[in-house]
Amino acid sequence: MSFSIALDHIAVVARSLEEGTTYVEAVLGIGLSPGGKHDHMGTHNRLLSLGPHCYLEVISVDPDAPKPPRRRWFNLDSYNGAPRVMNWICSTNDLEEALQAAPPGSGTPTSLRRGDMTWRMGITDFGRLPFDDAMPALIEWGDSPHPNKRLPDHGLRLTRLDVFHPKADELLKAFPALYSMPEVSVREGPEKRLIATISTPEGNRVLA
Repeated sequence: MSFSIALDHIAVVARSLEEGTTYVEAVLGIGLSPGGKHDHMGTHNRLLSLGPHCYLEVISVDPDAPKPPRRRWFNLDSYNGAPRVMNWICSTNDLEEALQAAPPGSGTPTSLRRGDMTWRMGITDFGRLPFDDAMPALIEWGDSPHPNKRLPDHGLRLTRLDVFHPKADELLKAFPALYSMPEVSVREGPEKRLIATISTPEGNRVLA
C-alpha cells in the first residue's frame, strides 16, 4: 500500500445543528465548540476533540446557505431521522492513490475550504458513499492546520468505532486499507450502523 490511512473524524448527522448538538452534549456531558460553514456544500458544523488526531463533528444543512449545485455530502439532502453517527472520515497522505484503491463511487478529489482551513476530499455527485456510507470518506489535509489543533482537549478519547454492514466482508475486500486501523472494526451486521465508544472523565459513553 503506497498511501497511509488513519481515522480522522466521525460525523453525527442531524436535521439541525441544534438538535445534533443537544444529542451529543447530553450523551457525552461536554459542550461542543463552534465550527463553521461549508460554502461548497451548504452545510455547517460544531466540533469536539476526541484526542490528538481525532475529532467529532455534528453536521447539518445550513438553512441560511443557498442550495449547492450538487447533492450535499453525508446524504444530508435526504436525512430526516434523529441525530446519529452516520459517517466516518479517514485521512490519507495521498488522496489520488487512496481513491484509486477505494471502491468505485468513493468520490473525486475536490478542493474545499472553511474559513482559513483548506483540504481535499473525495466527493461524490450523489451525496452517498459505497456500501450505504459504510465506506469512509477520504480526506487529505496537506499543509493546512488540522481542526483538532484548535479544539480544547476535554479528555475525551475515541476508543473504538464499530462499523456494521451486511456486506462487511466485501467492503474489506474492496478496500483492504481498512484493516490498518486498530481502533476500527468493520464487521457484518443486519444493517449499516456505526457505533462509537468514547471514554470520558465520567466513564465510557456510546454514540450510535
